[in-house]
Amino acid sequence: MDQTEEVVTLDLLASPDKVRADAHDYLLITKAIDEFDRCNYDACIDFLEQLESLKDQDIKLHHNKAVAKFYKDNCKEYMTLLEQLQKLDTKEFLSEKDINVSSLPFTIYNKAVIYYHRHMHNAALDILEPLFYKMDSYDENVLTMLGILEMRLLLASNQPEKALFFLEVFLKKLGINILHLITDDLNSHESIPRLDENVSKSLKLMALITQVVNKKLVVVPEDVSPAFSALKAHQYYIMKDFQMAAKQLNKINVSRYMNGLYNQELNTLIANNMGVIHLRVRHYAIAANFFQKAISFDKHIAVNLRNIPLHHMSSAKSCEILYNLGIAMLHLRRPTEAFQCFLVPLKTYHSNPRLWIRIAEACIMEHEIKRSFDEKRLASNGARTFFSNRISYMENSQSSAVLEPTMGFAALSLRNALTLTQFYLKQFNTSQTNEDFMNNTPQSQNWRTPKDNNFCPPSRPISKQTFCILLSSIYAAYSYVSLRLGDYVTGLEMAEELLKTESLSDAHKMLAHMYAGEALIMMDKLPDARSHLEPTYVSNLNIFDFETKDWQVKSVDAAQNIVRYNLAVAMFLQGDVEMSRSLLNTCTHPIVSQKVSLFKKMQATMATASATSNIYFAPRI
Repeated sequence: MDQTEEVVTLDLLASPDKVRADAHDYLLITKAIDEFDRCNYDACIDFLEQLESLKDQDIKLHHNKAVAKFYKDNCKEYMTLLEQLQKLDTKEFLSEKDINVSSLPFTIYNKAVIYYHRHMHNAALDILEPLFYKMDSYDENVLTMLGILEMRLLLASNQPEKALFFLEVFLKKLGINILHLITDDLNSHESIPRLDENVSKSLKLMALITQVVNKKLVVVPEDVSPAFSALKAHQYYIMKDFQMAAKQLNKINVSRYMNGLYNQELNTLIANNMGVIHLRVRHYAIAANFFQKAISFDKHIAVNLRNIPLHHMSSAKSCEILYNLGIAMLHLRRPTEAFQCFLVPLKTYHSNPRLWIRIAEACIMEHEIKRSFDEKRLASNGARTFFSNRISYMENSQSSAVLEPTMGFAALSLRNALTLTQFYLKQFNTSQTNEDFMNNTPQSQNWRTPKDNNFCPPSRPISKQTFCILLSSIYAAYSYVSLRLGDYVTGLEMAEELLKTESLSDAHKMLAHMYAGEALIMMDKLPDARSHLEPTYVSNLNIFDFETKDWQVKSVDAAQNIVRYNLAVAMFLQGDVEMSRSLLNTCTHPIVSQKVSLFKKMQATMATASATSNIYFAPRI
């Protein structure tokens, strides 16, 4: 769930040291800052130009003039400001007295702010990193602003554990007790009076957000601001109190706040988060409705990115909302819409293995729905056709210029998902707990050391158990798609890899045996296939692995019928017709009844047949 964020504005005008300024210069500086605070940017620029005519080249003066012009243009010409900031950091621009200007944080801070609002979080983190090696040289207000921005960037880039470690080190550097800062009955400015009031309030909010997303027990104050209300809702959501989370979101009265884009941001936040809550409790149609509303609100921002202030650009969340909507559409068995939804975030999050497998699932579901429709249509017409599971060449053909939900594209998506998952698995990190971190020696307290497993943005960091489930789902889907495309070698390989996966669920274990058995049958290795189709292992399956609304096999009885049916096919192909018929007579579950009927009709007219097993869609994680 996205959090409402206070607007991160550019640094205030950085004033030259009073020691270096004479009385007249200092008067002009004071007037320029006063006019800037009054939003009278023309007068501010005029005073800065007067200073420019009296002083030698000064980096702070050039910076302040660039910032004032940026605000005069309603914070829209961020590229011009970025170019000027980059120019200020070049040695060619600096005079000898300013050659050590890298110790001054304002140009770097403002560049990081621009990257933050442009969703370039890693670039902003890289820019800020050198500043934290010189924390002792900044006053507390400047250091606090840097720390707040660093925490925003860490949280926005799915690094909550690192953000928590940074918060501990950062507050210790400022001499602030975290308990005093986040306590509900204390005003943040009263607990840290030496900081600017707005800065101290932002610090308190970021400290609370960091604690909440790391599942720490804190009391979020009942505040009238949307930021604290959204954080309270997020806390309820983490605690799995979804009803209270929804009630808390409904408390945010959008009409009480300023008109314009800010209202659209709040409406987008509320609609998306309500959709996430309903998705969590399996109200998929309601969730999809909320996500569609969120997209309509977000369009007011996304379609005008070139004509809105910089600080509103970070509020555009179309990619994340479409990702959520695509998942809801999958659950509603609307694969075409899901496929189209996933294509948009794919442009941004192309390294997300979860996204690639979702795209593959949409392709698989589209294929299964069309196949089921064709079977029912021919059956209603009285056609006695025994369907082959293999896809014909013409069915899989598509235009190279248009992406379509075909099984060929599913194979490509699953290959990408598997490659990415195997790559990230090598980098998987089991971080130490925060308590262990704080008990270490000061030399080892480097907040940069912890690494969150944030391999699937915009999703939260992934756990070891979830990683294993993800890998299992990829292997199962890849095996299925390979079999449908006639690539039996790959299908068998993926099924065997699935059986080797850690913490394999019984549902995935059944799929692995079924897919391996079919592949071996199609490769004319019937004795080997028999070992995968023995029904003995099915009797010990865990019933809870099959109780899901998202998979056709909802009971152990259904699983047993599928295994017996596939074994009957293998035995018939080996020539054991009587045993095959005996097994078919025990397959009475509705999930296989149509296949059993067709197979019996085929047995009556054919001495030998080439039949494939009935394969079912892998459960989604």
